[in-house]
Amino acid sequence: MVSTIQVRKRGVLTLPSELREKYAIEEGDTFRLVDMDGIFVLTPMVPMVPELAREIERLRQESGMSMDELLQGLREERARYYQEKYGEE
Repeated sequence: MVSTIQVRKRGVLTLPSELREKYAIEEGDTFRLVDMDGIFVLTPMVPMVPELAREIERLRQESGMSMDELLQGLREERARYYQEKYGEE
């Protein structure tokens, strides 16, 4: 799903109703916004998210991968996914 959202007064964003319904997002729900060098990741604040982040970091360190390498890999994967799904860049 690709949607366009607009920043309004005071930085307010409105998520499309399809996403709110699909993920049962309700008024007052809390999210964490992670800026990954221009790639914004919005994740719900649930106990599983910090645990998952710790596991990703542990695996990154075990593999010897730098944060820059991880971010570059994510960018490349996103570009491949977008190309496969939409046939454009």
